[in-house]
Amino acid sequence: MKKLSLILLIFLILSVLCSCSSDIIQDKNTEKETQITTEYEATEMKETSTTKKTAKTITVNAGGKSFSAQLYDNETAQAFSDMLPMTLDMQELHGNEKYYYMEGSLPTDSSAVGKINSGDIMLYGDDCVVLFYDSFSTQYSYTKIGRIDNPSGLAEAVGNGNVTVEFKIG
Repeated sequence: MKKLSLILLIFLILSVLCSCSSDIIQDKNTEKETQITTEYEATEMKETSTTKKTAKTITVNAGGKSFSAQLYDNETAQAFSDMLPMTLDMQELHGNEKYYYMEGSLPTDSSAVGKINSGDIMLYGDDCVVLFYDSFSTQYSYTKIGRIDNPSGLAEAVGNGNVTVEFKIG
C-alpha cells in the first residue's frame, strides 16, 4: 500500500510540475509573439516614415503647351525626378500614348493597372517612359510615375506622330 501511495504522490507531483511548466512555456510563447508583433510594427512605422516623401510637382511641355503634373510618392517617381530636367523624343503608339526607351533602368513596382487615364505618366518594364493622352482599359502592367493635373488639350499638344516632350521640376 505504501508503494501505491508513493507512486500516486509522485504522479501527482509530476502532474503539477508539468502543468506549471506548460503555463511557463505558454507565457514565454505569448511574450515572444508580443515581442515579434511589436518589432514588426516598429519596422513598419520606420519604413513608412523613411520612405514617405512629399509629392513633387513637375511641368510637362509638349507641342507648345505646358501641363502641371504630380509625381507619385514612390521610388520610381523619385528616380525619375532625380533625372530632371530632360527632353525626350517620344514615339507614337496605338493613337493613345507616347513612349521613350531610356538608356538606363529605373526601379520598378509594376502592377496590372486595369484602366489608364489621359495624363498618366508610367513606366513600362524598367526603362520605357510612357505618357498617355487617351483613356482606355488595359491588361498590361506598369509602374506609376505621375499624373498630369488637367490633361485637357494634351492629345492636341502631342499630336498624331512623334513628339518632343520636356519634363522639368516645378
